[in-house]
Amino acid sequence: MSQTLVPRLVRHISHIDASAWDALGDGRCCTSHALLSSLEDSGSVGEGTGWHPQHLVLFDGDAPVAAMPLYEKLHSFGEYVFDWAWADAYQRHGLAYYPKWLSAVPFTPVPGARLLARDEATRAALARTARALADESGLSSMHVLLPGPHEAELLAENGFMLRRGVQFHWHERGYRDFEDFLAALNHAKRKKIRQERRRAAAHGLECRWLDGHSATCEDWAFFHHCYASTYALHRSTPYLTPAFFPMLAARMPAGVRLLIAYRDATPVASAFFLLDGQALYGRYWGAVEDLPFLHFELCYYRAIEYCIAHRIPRFEGGAQGEHKISRGLEPVETRSAHWLRDERFADAVDRFLEHESAGIDFYLGELSERVPFRREGP
Repeated sequence: MSQTLVPRLVRHISHIDASAWDALGDGRCCTSHALLSSLEDSGSVGEGTGWHPQHLVLFDGDAPVAAMPLYEKLHSFGEYVFDWAWADAYQRHGLAYYPKWLSAVPFTPVPGARLLARDEATRAALARTARALADESGLSSMHVLLPGPHEAELLAENGFMLRRGVQFHWHERGYRDFEDFLAALNHAKRKKIRQERRRAAAHGLECRWLDGHSATCEDWAFFHHCYASTYALHRSTPYLTPAFFPMLAARMPAGVRLLIAYRDATPVASAFFLLDGQALYGRYWGAVEDLPFLHFELCYYRAIEYCIAHRIPRFEGGAQGEHKISRGLEPVETRSAHWLRDERFADAVDRFLEHESAGIDFYLGELSERVPFRREGP
């Protein structure tokens, strides 16, 4: 490695060779060049979205040796680690919270590498460079959402405050099939899941798994209709454009899964997942009919079955949702890192995070008592 690494802000990830970018990552699909470039090229991020790519890349000569997916954000939508109260406090005191720096995978609450690097020395250099950028830019703050544990510690060493959170993940433990998984649960939860699956089966639907090779343009158009309908039901606007899903499927065909439920060859519901060697990631779903328990069937039970059949180590069900515990997912702690320029607000947020962390300890303890697996012994 040369003595001097040169930092650059890259406004479009296509300016970085895909293989060079991916070589820096941890193998997770969510920070892959294919996914991030599809977000940009489909117009899901970029001009008019409030997500302006400014990826921080360290170069050793002409070679990228470290990279941070980074955005200049004009709002806090699509983040899953909420700082609306901080933004409101800034506004009430006549200060501008936006734009801010955000390192995250847009619209995707999947923990993983945010400081992509070829080795630990360049990873540490990237953390220092990110802090220097935050200091020198004049923006209100920098936030790194859901980094890996080691990365969180590196950021803390550079003056970032750490915030704890909770997600719910399912873990493959050598189950032979779904019934074997159910056998590991306590009687009440096992009975409830069987009841829900019977109610879903009563709709008489056939479910098919598709990947980026087998899904057609019509399949993706149907899924986007379902996806947009789910947002409409919550009086919201979808973040991802219709072009995103087929574009990602073409660029990362092995890394996407689409589950479609049909009635007499007519699609009525669908769920979208991402996949890599470490996990299956539940992302979006929607239906053109209101069918009780179909959401649980497609988004959880079929996903767990898929993981068991393909020996996928983990299923991540996304952000929030205590109801996931009763369906076999377990609480997992996450971290995020935050830096605020204004020392007064930084002190206030630091005190808030200390108080919040104590609450997270209590919450995790409470959740551990609700895990549905059978307990051995008296």
